[in-house]
Amino acid sequence: MIQMQDVWKTYPNGVMAVNGISIYIKKGEFVYVVGPSGAGKSTFIKMMYREEKPTRGEISIDGKSLSSTKEKHIPFLRRKIGVVFQDFKLLPSLSVFENVAFAMEVIEESKANIRKRVMNVLDIVRLKNKARFLPHELSGGEQQRVAIARAIVNNPAVLIADEPTGNLDPETSWEIMHILEEINDRGTTIVMATHNRDIVDSMRKRLIAIEGGRISRDEIRGTYSYES
Repeated sequence: MIQMQDVWKTYPNGVMAVNGISIYIKKGEFVYVVGPSGAGKSTFIKMMYREEKPTRGEISIDGKSLSSTKEKHIPFLRRKIGVVFQDFKLLPSLSVFENVAFAMEVIEESKANIRKRVMNVLDIVRLKNKARFLPHELSGGEQQRVAIARAIVNNPAVLIADEPTGNLDPETSWEIMHILEEINDRGTTIVMATHNRDIVDSMRKRLIAIEGGRISRDEIRGTYSYES
């Protein structure tokens, strides 16, 4: 599903963020990515959806090479990848329904398909009753659930969650995690960067720990720490 082969990333200022990483993530896995600030975790995540390009090495998702894909084809590639951010990135003037529908409108889905699918995913994230609300009328947890709905509305093969509980209180964080687990149970591969020790230690999944741009630990049911 997701494969990195000897991937390196050096920024123009000379900082080496990723240092020869090779991994394989199977279809349907739920993977935590942990590591201290500056370890290369964010770069590792961003390269999966081509926000960053590796300096060298090969990255592929579902058999498609990200490294060799032309810029004009990146939007089509990203249809297979949903991304959830820590700060939600909702459009403030659009309703909950419109925020989620926007992801389908850009790929020119029919209005009938949009309405049916949007309401289905709002049901999954338990926000069907708030379809007409604006983002500022929602709690932080509800806004994150809208962001999740938008990320999965086009049935991506992979969902990448970058600190999805980082701005949320513990109770709300658990609500988000249970929703992500349900999405994973439906077959979506999930890669989640997190600093949340309680979640990692309680909901044991595969854990990839990154330190100094390298993978320091890769365990099937890992607990929260960086070093082996």
